[in-house]
Formats: sequence, C-alpha cells, structure tokens
Amino acid sequence: MAMKARALYDFRAENPGEVSLRESEVLSLCSDQDIEGWLEGVNSRGERGLFPASYVEILRGEALSPPPPPPPVDTRYANLPPGGYEPAQPPPPTYRAQETFQGFSRPAALPYQHSQPSDDDWDDEWDDSSSTAADEPGGVTTPGYYGGGFHDYESSRYRMSTRSDMPPGSYNTTSSSASSAAKGTATVSRNLNRFSAFVKSGGEAFVLGEAAGFVRDGDKLCVVHGPHGPEWQENPYPFHCTIDEPTKQTKFKGMKSYISYRLLPSHTNQQVYRRYKHFDWLYARLLEKFPVISVPRIPEKQATGRFEEDFISKRRKGLVWWMDHMCSHPILSRCDAFQHFLTCTDEKAWKQGKRKCEKDEMVGANFFLTLTTMPGSPVLEPQEVDGKLDAFKAFAKRMDEGVLLLNQTAGEFARKQASGFKKEYQKVGLAFKGLGQAFEIDQQPFSAGLNKAMSFTADAYDAIGEMFAEQPRQDLDPIMDLLAVYQGHLANFPDIIHVQRGALTKVRESKKHVEEGKMELQKASDIQERCNIISYATLAEIQHFHKIRVRDFKSQMQHFLQQQITFFQKVTLKLEEALQKYDTA
Repeated sequence: MAMKARALYDFRAENPGEVSLRESEVLSLCSDQDIEGWLEGVNSRGERGLFPASYVEILRGEALSPPPPPPPVDTRYANLPPGGYEPAQPPPPTYRAQETFQGFSRPAALPYQHSQPSDDDWDDEWDDSSSTAADEPGGVTTPGYYGGGFHDYESSRYRMSTRSDMPPGSYNTTSSSASSAAKGTATVSRNLNRFSAFVKSGGEAFVLGEAAGFVRDGDKLCVVHGPHGPEWQENPYPFHCTIDEPTKQTKFKGMKSYISYRLLPSHTNQQVYRRYKHFDWLYARLLEKFPVISVPRIPEKQATGRFEEDFISKRRKGLVWWMDHMCSHPILSRCDAFQHFLTCTDEKAWKQGKRKCEKDEMVGANFFLTLTTMPGSPVLEPQEVDGKLDAFKAFAKRMDEGVLLLNQTAGEFARKQASGFKKEYQKVGLAFKGLGQAFEIDQQPFSAGLNKAMSFTADAYDAIGEMFAEQPRQDLDPIMDLLAVYQGHLANFPDIIHVQRGALTKVRESKKHVEEGKMELQKASDIQERCNIISYATLAEIQHFHKIRVRDFKSQMQHFLQQQITFFQKVTLKLEEALQKYDTA
C-alpha cells in the first residue's frame, strides 16, 4: 500500500516538476525518503510532482483521521502593518527553504522581494540607467571611503580555484558507465533538485571543485577558532550609524514625493541621505552575495499610507534595528556595497559604485572562495557539526514558538491598554465626577473641600487612563520591534543550514566511494576540506546570532522593566496627589 501524507499548508507550484497542494489534502507518496528537503508524490487531483517535505506530515500506517480544525486567527497589535512582519499565509517556497526547523508555525519565509515600480521606483537622478561611468577604467574613489573603497586591487589579487584535474563535465548524475568502476573515476553525484538552496547558492559547485575566480585581499572572510568554537574575525574598526530626521521630499515640480532618511556613520562623521529604495537595493545585493550569513530583513513595503506619521515612525524604527545589526556583524559591516551605501555623497561615484556592486564576481560558488580559516585550525568532524546543527535547530524551533507567543501576547496587552484599560479608568473617573457634582448641590461651606477633592480624583483617573493608552509606545512597542527582527533571522537560518547539510552529504558520498575503491583519497580529502570551510562559516554565523541575541534581549528587557517602573511611579504619584486633597478637605 502506498505511503500517505497530509498537507499542512497550501503550496503553489512555480517550477517544472512541482505539484500544488491544498491544506489538509491527503497525498500518495512515491517514497518517504526526501531528496534535499523535497518529496515526490501524487495529490488528490492525480497530479504527480515534487513538493516541500516540511509542508506535509507522513501518515505511517494510521487510519486517516479528519483534518484538524483551522488554527485561531493570529491577531496582532493594531499599530502593526497588516500581517505584521510575517505573511498571513505560508509563503510558497522558491526551493530555498528545504531545510526547516521542524515544528515552526510556518515554513521558512520567502527570500525578500524587491521593490516594484509602484513604490519608490528607480527613476531619480542617482539611478540614471544611461550612465556609462561604471564602465570607465579606474573608478572614482569616494572621499572618506571605509575599508579601501572601490580601488582596483589588481596588484593584490590572486587566482583561486577549487577545480580538480578531472575533465569538464566529469561530474554527472549517473554512475552506471563502465569507466566508473575503475578506481579514481567515480564522481560525487549532483543533486537532482537543481533549485535547492545548496545548488542555487553555489555551495554544490564549490564543494565539487568547480569554482574558480580572483579573490582580492579585501574580499577574504576569515573564520577563527574561538573559545566557544568557530567565530567570525572581528571588525578591527567597529562603528555605528544613526538614522533620523525622516523628511518628505518632492521632485518633478512636486509630481513625485518620497521620504528621505538622514544617516550619520560614526567612522566618517559625514551625513548622507537615503530613500527606502536604496535600502531595498542594498538588501538585495547582500542576499545575493552572502548565502551563509543571516542578512537582517528591512521593514516590509506598504502600498498605501506611506506618508502617514505612524507608518514613517515605525519604518524608521525598523531601519534603526536593521542598521544596528548590519554594523554589528563582522562581515556585513565591511562589505563594499554597505560601505558605499553609507559613505557615498557624489552622484557619479554613487552610480559607479552601484554598478560595480551589481557586477561583483564574488557571488555564487565564487563567494565560498573568499572564506578562509586561520592556519592550524582543526578540521571539524562531520558528526560534531551535525550535532551542533541539530541542537541549534531545536533551540531555534523553541525560540520561534516563544517569539510568536510573546508577540501575540504583547499585541493583545497593548490593545487592552490603548482601549480597554483607558475606557475603564475613564469610566471610574466619570463615576467619581458624577458623585462629586451631586455633592456640589449642597452649598454648605464645610463640604467645599470634599467637592474639590472628588473632582480632582475624577480628573486623576481620567489622566491615568490616558497614560495607559500611551504607555505601549514606551515599553511594548520596542519589544515587538525586536521580535520582528528576530523573526526574520529565524526564517533565514533554514537555508543557511541546508547549504551546510548539502556539503556534508557530499563528504559522505566521497568517503563511500573511497571505501569502495572508486575514488582517489586526494579527491575525497579536497571535498572534505571545502566542506570544512562551509562548516566553519555556518557555525560562526550561529555563534554570532547567539551573541547579538543575548546583547539585544538583555538590553531590551532592561529598557522594558525600567519603563514599567517609571510608568507605575507616575500612576502612584497621581494617586498620591489625589489623596493629599482629602487631607486638606
């Protein structure tokens, strides 16, 4: 009898060979063994194809029970954009999220979608596509450019290659040829799913020895072996950058409006102005370049209400968190594209740098050539790496659940403070006022003091209601902004881990070929060495995530509790003032 599975979420096929699923429908599996995070099966409409393994649960022999009831609607705090920082429905994957933290409330989110022409389009004077300045030799160096700017490092480049001595095309998906039986002629197979994160990131090509390119000295990314395991080498010149003064600007004689943010990097102390579309452009470049780094997500786009004060304020807070995580990352903070974004003030230099970043050759498989370890760093055992990844997946699953619960709880509590608590306190104040007005009918001189005290008490409760309504901006909103940042990070890690797991799979295959006498030991050792580099980078990124997590949540919880203390001190002071009125009544 064919193995059955039930769809946990809707899935829409977007590529050849995929099949669409509907939530709760029962499918027939061709095999219960997933291929790089994907299963093959037949849906209830008789369509056969691939779908994400994380979107279904396998029914192993039990009777098919009715589908579970739909989950309760996830209501959020009213001042969040619709759906918060997460899509309301599970996003259709793009073969990037095959490796997921099992048990998350939703599969890993989609890669960020860039701006569409409807919002912040690329039509201003800094983005003239007719410019050919980027093609001119000897690019312009931006004054004050950090980390060497966009100098031509031809004199400091060296050729980097992972190619073995095998002829082109020797890596293939079949192993049935007669020559593969001879020692040293077997090859590690390619993944069947050519859309997986491991393949699309260039990780497979790198591990199989197919990457070749020139690496500048400034492009080298070093991983050191610290006291707690692999870590990114720290930025020797740390800095920070403020984002403030969002102002509405116009062009084309007022026909087009946009919001501009003032950035002030500490290492140049020279302010620059950037629009949301510039953040969007940079984010897209970072995603393309760094497949094993969790690039913080920028606040989502909004089609309407872009010039409303609340939206502008919330977007700025999200960009501040994004900037803080960018500046805190030892690798992202030194990226040429990021430094160009922070420092360039000249129109022509901006165009040159922008196009140079877009032509960066150190992406895909070539990116992995830039990863290096310190001489003498120990080789990481695959079993040890697997264990650490499993531990992190278990941690991330629980953290994701905790983040979602806290976000929902904080949102509900904030709504109660903004509406329910405010109304209740003002209702009490109105009741006191009504009784005080009744007392004022009595014109006895000795009752005047009591009447004034009753009126003051009514006003005090009305003011306390207003204080409750305003308080979430001071304590709960910052907590929820932080949670949104970490929801983005948690959604990034499945793809990062999938790249690493794919590399470990190739190591196991190569070892098996060596044991069977079908591959030379040197070729297998080369594969393991390249996998070791990816392992170092993955564990270094996990270590960095934990460092900033401890820093951020410690600081934010201190801020939250201090704001709570200050708030209740103000409430107490208001009540004490009302009490004193009765002492003199």
